[in-house]
Amino acid sequence: MTAALASPIPAQSPVRSAGAPSDTVRELQARIGALQATKLDVRTIPTHPAIAGLLPDGGLRQGAAYSVQRSATLLMALLAAPSAAGAWCGVVGVPEFGIEAAAHHGVDLERLVLVPRPGDQWMTVTAALADIMGVVVTRPPARASEASVSRLAARLRQRGTTMLVLGPWPQGEAMFSLDEGHWHGIGQGHGHLAAREVTVTVTTRTAGRPRSARMWLPAGDSTIERIATSPTRLAATG
Repeated sequence: MTAALASPIPAQSPVRSAGAPSDTVRELQARIGALQATKLDVRTIPTHPAIAGLLPDGGLRQGAAYSVQRSATLLMALLAAPSAAGAWCGVVGVPEFGIEAAAHHGVDLERLVLVPRPGDQWMTVTAALADIMGVVVTRPPARASEASVSRLAARLRQRGTTMLVLGPWPQGEAMFSLDEGHWHGIGQGHGHLAAREVTVTVTTRTAGRPRSARMWLPAGDSTIERIATSPTRLAATG
């Protein structure tokens, strides 16, 4: 949904005429973005509670694209909530996507469409699925042209489809990244991996600074949880 902005920049606010044009552009983008956040009807889709607090709107926006670092568990977490709420999901160009793991994380397989190897037609397939799916996951095998990216972005906005891109994306609303990963469960040379502790960071186009949270991804029971305080190391098992 679009809406006209009555006065994006107050008349009394001076605009720098020289010195730092890039700073001026960023300042204008921030002002317009803040006004849009209050003027436009922002629609979001369900998001995992552990992740929602990292996003400015408390969820993923309809009609927007997000870049996701290559983490299968994080991807499943992002798909599970909208899938459980009834959204159809499509996955393009990810042949290793596991349906058993997806089902385990809560993705409804009855409303899941997989196109493992689209080849050079990945953009065409992604755009076609964007016409009918609520959420589309895609992994570009090559860099897309600016014109193709813009056309796909327009289609996402028109259809209200959310796109998750594995890897960088030039017009992404935000980027999810993981770092400082640490597995728990292996003791003195024995046991098995039980849980992974990571930092999930979301960097958005409009927020001033990235937001991060420490999480179990996954926890010992294969769920995803926020770590509120310093975690106690899990004892070795097996």
